[in-house]
Amino acid sequence: MDPSRMFPFAADFAKRFGMVAVCPQYRLYKPDKSVTVFDCVKDARSSVRYTRAHAAELGIDPDKIVVSGASAGGHLAVSTALFDDVYEETDDMAVPCLPNALILYFPVIDTSPEGYGQKKIGEEWKELSPAHNVRKGVPPTLTFHGTGDNTCPFEGAKLFHEEMLKAGNTSQLEVTEGGGHGYLIFDKDIYLDSLDKAENFLKANGILEK
Repeated sequence: MDPSRMFPFAADFAKRFGMVAVCPQYRLYKPDKSVTVFDCVKDARSSVRYTRAHAAELGIDPDKIVVSGASAGGHLAVSTALFDDVYEETDDMAVPCLPNALILYFPVIDTSPEGYGQKKIGEEWKELSPAHNVRKGVPPTLTFHGTGDNTCPFEGAKLFHEEMLKAGNTSQLEVTEGGGHGYLIFDKDIYLDSLDKAENFLKANGILEK
């Protein structure tokens, strides 16, 4: 994906919170399966390892890495915390991939036939379905989702949130009634409110100073 699509988010996090923002480019799924969803997940997980391994030169605290993404990028963001068996053979496995927090925007979170992604992943959909792979130890997660999302059904975000709480993890689900896919991108007030909520979330979980 062209990383510039997330530049506006990255710029606001950098300016408002004083964070170093990294927008990695990853391979996009291809219908002929020359690039699979597993490959996309590998790229996401490799990017976290790269960032942590180069934290000093990037001016980043390796213990305060927040991974964020929207839609399919949200799936890749949460994948960095879940799918330990998916990695590039060239990855330095001595470098932890687990982020310290997650911020997800209307993510692909349930890849079952009832959610989104099963047709792209195929019979192995459950292996890459965040809502079906939650375990204890997933980092604090803030999820923004609208109930009117016809691309990534809201029920998936709700299921993920419930499974996170059952596992004893920190999960905050911010719901916009009637919000469609990508809703906060098109409403300045909702977007600015999401920044306020993100700031409070990051402070509450020790990423930003209070």
